[in-house]
Amino acid sequence: MDRPNQVLCSDITYLPMRRGLLYPVAIMDWHTRKVLFWRISNTLEADFCVEALIEAIHKFGPPEIMNTDHESQFTSFA
Repeated sequence: MDRPNQVLCSDITYLPMRRGLLYPVAIMDWHTRKVLFWRISNTLEADFCVEALIEAIHKFGPPEIMNTDHESQFTSFA
């Protein structure tokens, strides 16, 4: 990793709320360690993860490498 937008990563976490959970997803640049784009959802559907990735690519261009874990949102057909 020697320049911005070479390697991006993404992950999901959860935030406990009074009536359930919220799920934020972040798209980050490994070189700058900055969050490029994020979304939040009250379900674990893949749509909000895909939307965050599309917005980050639209704004910053496609990375050479995209790294995620193996959660179903990142391994789904979408």
